[in-house]
Amino acid sequence: MANHSQLGFQDASSPIMEELIQFHDHALMVALAICSLVLYLLTLMLTEKLSSNTVDAQAIKLVWTILPAMVLVALALPSLRILYMMDEINEPDLTLKAIGHQWYWTYEYTDFKDLTFDSYMVPTTDLPLGHFRLLEVDHRVIVPTGATIRVIVTADDVLHSWAVPSLGVKTDAIPGRLNQTSFSAIRPGVYYGQCSEICGANHSFMPIVVESAPLANFENWSSLLSS
Repeated sequence: MANHSQLGFQDASSPIMEELIQFHDHALMVALAICSLVLYLLTLMLTEKLSSNTVDAQAIKLVWTILPAMVLVALALPSLRILYMMDEINEPDLTLKAIGHQWYWTYEYTDFKDLTFDSYMVPTTDLPLGHFRLLEVDHRVIVPTGATIRVIVTADDVLHSWAVPSLGVKTDAIPGRLNQTSFSAIRPGVYYGQCSEICGANHSFMPIVVESAPLANFENWSSLLSS
C-alpha cells in the first residue's frame, strides 16, 4: 500500500516485482553514471583549453561510439530477461478470469464449478472504520499464498486495465480479446490496485483488491462461496 510522500515503489510482494525494482535501481545507477560523466566533460570543456590533438583524436570518436552501445547492452539484457519471465507461465496452480465492466470487475475461478462474483467499490458512506477510501471492495479476490496464479483478463464494454503494483501486474482488458499474466504472492496480505486505463466517467471508482491467504483459509472460503 502506497503512503503519502512516498518516493519509491511499493514493497514488492511477488518475485516479478522484486526483479522489476532491482532493474529500476540498476537503470538509475547507469543514468547516474552517464550524468556524472557528461557533467565532468562539460566542466572540463569550460575550464580547460582544448588542443587540436584533442579535437581530432580518433580515440575519442571510438569511445563515444562504443560506450553508448555498451550502455544499451547493459540495459537491454536484464530488461529482456525480466520481459520473458513475465510472459512465461508454466503449470499455474490456479486460474482466475477478470472481466472489466463499466465500472466494476467480475471474477471467475475457472478451476471451480460455480465460483464467480462481481466486485464493486464500497461507497464512502458504507466504508468500515480503518478501511481505505476508493480502494476497498465488497468482494475481494482471494488467492493462496505462494501459489502461481494465472490471470486471464478481458473486458465486456470498453478498454480497462487490471493492475496491482505491489504484485508487479498490469494487463490491459480488451473487449473480444483474452490477455493473460501471472503472479505469485510470497506472503499473506492485502494488495490494492486500480483500473489503469481511462474507461469513462467512473474510471477511478473500480478498484482491485487481492488478498493472499494460507491454503487452508482459501479452501474454506472457496467451499463456502461455491456452495
